[in-house]
Amino acid sequence: MRWRRDDSADARLIRRTMLRIGLQSALVVGATVVLLCAVAVLVVLRSQHDEQNATLTTAIARADDVSDPPAGTWLVVLAQGQIQATSGLPPGLPDVAAIQRVRADGIATTEDFRVDHEREYRVRTERAGDKVIQAILDLRPAHIERSRLVKALLVSGVAGLLLAVLTGAWMARRAVLPLVGALALQRRFVADASHELRTPLTLLSTRAQMLRRRLRGQPAEADVNGLVEDAGELGAILEDLLLAADPRENVPRQPVELGALVRQAVDAATPAATEHGIELVVLDEPAAVWVSGYEAALRRAVNALLDNGIRHAHSRLRVALGVSGRQVRVDVADDGPGIDAAVLPNLFTRFAKASSDAAPGERRRYGLGLSLVSEIVARHGGSVAARNPDSGGATLSLSLPLLRNGQVSGGAPQADSR
Repeated sequence: MRWRRDDSADARLIRRTMLRIGLQSALVVGATVVLLCAVAVLVVLRSQHDEQNATLTTAIARADDVSDPPAGTWLVVLAQGQIQATSGLPPGLPDVAAIQRVRADGIATTEDFRVDHEREYRVRTERAGDKVIQAILDLRPAHIERSRLVKALLVSGVAGLLLAVLTGAWMARRAVLPLVGALALQRRFVADASHELRTPLTLLSTRAQMLRRRLRGQPAEADVNGLVEDAGELGAILEDLLLAADPRENVPRQPVELGALVRQAVDAATPAATEHGIELVVLDEPAAVWVSGYEAALRRAVNALLDNGIRHAHSRLRVALGVSGRQVRVDVADDGPGIDAAVLPNLFTRFAKASSDAAPGERRRYGLGLSLVSEIVARHGGSVAARNPDSGGATLSLSLPLLRNGQVSGGAPQADSR
């Protein structure tokens, strides 16, 4: 049986979370390793520096002659105008200039001396009585020791990074799998419940409409009208639940002419606006505005904004489409009571609630519709916004990245591959 890679939305969520936590763990471990390596190297450097200076100082203090210096060192003595040096003195040494300076002012000096850009020596020059003694220490063993330390730290650091990535990915998988299972179970429950409720609710709505026709003109007509409206709201809630349970992330993106989509949505919403006594006005719009995305999802988002505007407008609903830079924006402005200031920051969260002190006739209600708008627009790389203009009412907007791929005539542009 051939193995197939699971490419569902939940599987992608697991992989993204594993990668993210693994990378975060690697960054933390990497920063820790770098810090520890830097501290270790600084400690070793300081220790070597102190040890080297102590070696030179001791060699000068015990120097009776130049014939028997400590291992790895050479001695140079200036006495009675004559310079004596240990045999095998490195080329380019002694540092005669340093000897003459110390002879003149008596101030001891310590300098690092490089020969042919390869070998490095530490040179200390002191005056002892009528003599000037210069001790030379080969720094190559210290450099080799330091290089070995750095290599060991690098190897252990890389191994730690790999271990951190693997451990982080394993822990992320263990942490996310139960959440993904719960999310999938929730989606199935919502989809199954909504689907099972749709048929009886449709029958209830149909019977309520038939009853309304029979009781037209009678005192009970108002109550039946409320029943029909409540059945319609329940149907809309069920549709929203079905949409929320079906993200449709696997649908391939295509170029969508947003202007045509908005016009079609307005035409479809006009009968409902007329029934509510709302004038639906479309302002001037660009000739052709293209975006990349899922046409059905974008249509649902625009429909949700129009439905929200029709529910809350008093007499007029304005729809505008405009382009600003690399963004295209759809504005839906109503002349209703506006949005409660307490709700405005969280308007696009699920079931946002208006304040309890709002007037009964002026209270706006929010369900899943606007949260679905936010989710759809976010999937398309856009954003949503809401505001209360000074002129009154409320304006809800969605912004999407504009698809720019040259001027097109007689057809749609190709989807941007970026």
